[in-house]
Amino acid sequence: MVTKTPSLPRYLWTMISETLHLSNIKCGGCAHSINTKITQIEGVSSAEINVVDGTLDTTYKSADVRENILRQLAALGYPQVSVNNDLLMRAKSYANCLIGKSSALFAEAKNSDL
Repeated sequence: MVTKTPSLPRYLWTMISETLHLSNIKCGGCAHSINTKITQIEGVSSAEINVVDGTLDTTYKSADVRENILRQLAALGYPQVSVNNDLLMRAKSYANCLIGKSSALFAEAKNSDL
């Protein structure tokens, strides 16, 4: 879906919103890893993961940005459902799940010390 709404700031007029169905999302740790990496991609304005549905709702600027999102997801081990989900992809997803859980726990511990 392409959004072109005059009430939005001009730079958001041609943003693309899409829901991607992903493999291997297991928990909040997975969601944290995905969100951290996807929101760092230039041209991505939002990323929201639904763990239960295994989806990523994202808004981005162009088809090139979409390709960067898909490459990053595959590198993390969370390919689109339609892509080959071999043992290496599943192993990557478990590693990133652990990283995401650890990062979230460290952030929570740091904030509770304040």
